Amino acid sequence: MARGSWSKIAYLAGAAVAVGVLTAGLALPAVGGAGVAIVGASDEFDLKPAELTEPPLAEKTTVLDAKGHPIAQFWDVYREIVPLDQVSEVMRKAIVSIEDYRFYEHGAIDLEGTMRALAKNFSSGGVSQGGSSITQQYVKQVLLNTAVTQKEKEKALEPSYARKLNELRYAMGVEQKYTKDQILEKYLNIAYFGAGANGIEAAARRFFGVHASQLNLWQAATLAGAVQLPTATDPDGGAKNRQRLLERRNVVLDRMVDLGAITPQQAAEARSKKLGYKGTPLPGNCAASPYPYFCVYVREEFLRDPVFGKTEEERARLLYRGGLTIKTTLDPRMQAAAEKAIAAHVHASDNPVASEALVQPGTGMIKAMAASREYGTSASKNEMSYNIVADTDHGGIGGFQAGSTFKTFTLITALKQGMRIDDGFTVGNGYRASNYSDFKNCKGENMGAPEHTVTNDEGSPGFKSLQTGTWESVNTFFMELERRVGLCDTVQTARSLGIKRADNRKLEEYETFTLGINEMDPVTVASAYAAIGARGKYCAPMAITQVVGQNGTATGYRPKCRQALDPEVADATSHILSGVFTNGTMKAVGGIGRDAAGKTGTNDDQASAWFAGFTPDLAGAVSIGDPRGAIAHKLNGVTIGDKYYGAVFGATIPGPIWKDTMIAALKGVRATSFTPIDSARFGGCGQSCRPRQPVPDDAESEDDAPQPAPDSETASDSETASDE
Repeated sequence: MARGSWSKIAYLAGAAVAVGVLTAGLALPAVGGAGVAIVGASDEFDLKPAELTEPPLAEKTTVLDAKGHPIAQFWDVYREIVPLDQVSEVMRKAIVSIEDYRFYEHGAIDLEGTMRALAKNFSSGGVSQGGSSITQQYVKQVLLNTAVTQKEKEKALEPSYARKLNELRYAMGVEQKYTKDQILEKYLNIAYFGAGANGIEAAARRFFGVHASQLNLWQAATLAGAVQLPTATDPDGGAKNRQRLLERRNVVLDRMVDLGAITPQQAAEARSKKLGYKGTPLPGNCAASPYPYFCVYVREEFLRDPVFGKTEEERARLLYRGGLTIKTTLDPRMQAAAEKAIAAHVHASDNPVASEALVQPGTGMIKAMAASREYGTSASKNEMSYNIVADTDHGGIGGFQAGSTFKTFTLITALKQGMRIDDGFTVGNGYRASNYSDFKNCKGENMGAPEHTVTNDEGSPGFKSLQTGTWESVNTFFMELERRVGLCDTVQTARSLGIKRADNRKLEEYETFTLGINEMDPVTVASAYAAIGARGKYCAPMAITQVVGQNGTATGYRPKCRQALDPEVADATSHILSGVFTNGTMKAVGGIGRDAAGKTGTNDDQASAWFAGFTPDLAGAVSIGDPRGAIAHKLNGVTIGDKYYGAVFGATIPGPIWKDTMIAALKGVRATSFTPIDSARFGGCGQSCRPRQPVPDDAESEDDAPQPAPDSETASDSETASDE
């Protein structure tokens, strides 16, 4: 290359810097050398300031519980933006010393660095050195972070003069727009330091387990040394990388001594330190959350919400890079109550898994989601990586058959159709449909199964009312009740209370619908029962209350509720279900010291077991089953929580878990009573009363022979053992 050309470039570039040319055009001729042209086919270019588009940096999203405490973080680029005054002074000195020691003196272009790089580039025939100022490095990082596709990222890093010139133009614009301190702050927050840490705060935490404001000399020198070659010096890459990082740290220390930023003694002391890399795990994603199942639910709820993007890809980008704050419904005290209750009955090492959801009646807010196993991928620790508390839309695997918790929907349908609490009929130990048309699904198709007999494992035949049939959970009674009120009507009642299968398939509308043949999840069942506690007001499950963007814009959520049941029907249902604790399948377990109602559930041969219950203040559902396959691995002859069970029923494990949870979760919460039953509408019996008992011949008066009060009838031990 001709000496004249080089001199002209040096002169013009030097003149531009010397006079602070940031607004005037600067015409430079093309420069030959190894076939490389400054601007490709163009013979000249204009060096003018350009406006750099600076979209918000990719930043972690934080999830908060109902009390405002962080419980989870989502990110694919881990970064925590901090102001410059929250970065230690020695860290600022270290980065400026090694990356751009004249940063506070020059403009957008550092003449010395640029000339040195140009000389090296011309002699090598390419672009081997950048000579970039901190401002130019910031520009490059912005362009790289703005790139979405791999092709765009490659273009942002391509070794061409065109790219370098564009960076210079943008750098000139940045220097016009911001102060030096503002530029340094932006650079420190955008720079990648290796080990997955973007920005100085994340790097300080990842490398040394401290905040950026706490970095000392040798730590600061380490991070300043890493920023130039973050991949080659990534300490997670092995011993060679760590050695390179140590060497880079010492180079920084030497440079700081040369510039008078530190004394030789300070450098010597810092150089004597070991690398000190801690590899502190960066908190993020659901596996690191103390409440992973709830975290998964929140994540999936966000990703399904079109408010945050037209496609799931757009929504995921916002969630993992948008720096959002997501406020949720989770109550840490109630969550602790559920976790403690489950752990007292089921161990993480057990094959069967217990799971529980707590939902607030009247709002649908999910207050807790807990399970007996830890969330994760470790088979040796018996962890599971799916959300067993929720449906497949929220990370679940399909749920367990809900058993006799579904009898409640048949009971509600009977009350809706005018039956009273003491109305009933006589049943035997077996039930068989008389005709295929005895049961019709909502398409009008025959669903009766005359070839199949439904039996009660235990219990005596006889007259059962809505009350006693529910308390004793008599299968044959509910089969006949469902026939009388209608299979489709029962299904529609369930649907009105938000019932849908956990595996997202259509509800199975067979004659045994009332016996809980559909696979369910605790969140869905708890929400349905919460509606009864709210006097028929059903609210869709709700986990997120507000999403706040980086710019402070807030998207609020309100409960999505509707009146699904006549309030008086709900009151009558609560009245009957409260007797489950005093006269029915939960009698041996007992109540919780305040108004409460619920229903046990066990399906065929103890494939799974449930309890769902509620107060006016809180509802909950507990399930237990074996995720390896509930039908193949039934709850018979099993050891759970170091205790052997010949058979597990709804009142065996789920019921006690629910009771323990509710007592602890509602401690300190003022008790709310159920609204009394409308006796005029639902009390006593109507057209299907208990048949009068024969009166002995020697009785004084047949007409006045005393009859047992229907409300006082209780279930015997033999009747409640397994007909849940």
